[in-house]
Amino acid sequence: MDFPKSNFHLHSYYSDGKNSIIQIVKVALKLKFNYIAITDHLSNSWKARVIPTLDSYSKISRYLEEISKCQDYLTRKNLDLMLLKGVEVDIASSEAFLKKLIHPEEFELIIFEYLETLEGLAFVKNLINYWKNKVGEYKMPILGLAHFDPSFFIHGALESLMQFLKTYQIYFEFNSRYSEFYSRKNEIFFDKLKEYQIPVVIGSDAHDLMGLNNIESPREMIKYYDLEENHLSLIDSIKKR
Repeated sequence: MDFPKSNFHLHSYYSDGKNSIIQIVKVALKLKFNYIAITDHLSNSWKARVIPTLDSYSKISRYLEEISKCQDYLTRKNLDLMLLKGVEVDIASSEAFLKKLIHPEEFELIIFEYLETLEGLAFVKNLINYWKNKVGEYKMPILGLAHFDPSFFIHGALESLMQFLKTYQIYFEFNSRYSEFYSRKNEIFFDKLKEYQIPVVIGSDAHDLMGLNNIESPREMIKYYDLEENHLSLIDSIKKR
């Protein structure tokens, strides 16, 4: 089964990436990508003391404006590349910070990093419900988990995790920088993804242009776990937007 060529986890110089958004788009065009998402970091936890992040609304506005300009360029030229406005949310950040800075209707993709506990799961649930109450279901972006380690939930909390992913339509990311997370030791988790029809995507977590095309391992593992339909369902949902 052929997949569109995609990478839903990329960083620009708005956080800890080395390149501008337009540079990323130009290379994605040369590499014949069909879908990419810029997902720069948003955090006020320890991470914000280590790397630049989207830490103010003025910076977020500039970030979104630059992506919009690239989207307009792709549309005007009728180019076969869909660019998504994304953000990678550090759930160790304070609730007040996230509620203040993130206007979910302005994004097309929000991914959550560091989901490792049931408490973290409850935190994300509350945040999503807050956004839904604020903007309505139909204005919500696509939601996903960034470089998620299934082993935190396999023993004792797997059904709770699956119900959460299904209820809130949250995808799992096959991330080439964290290939250990989709190893066979977590096979029961991937069986559950198929059973619950949880969408899956490909991401490389690239911080430079060299990492943009690092997607072969995730593609192969999606096929190995027989999750092609789960991947294509996510692509279809993007097309319908």
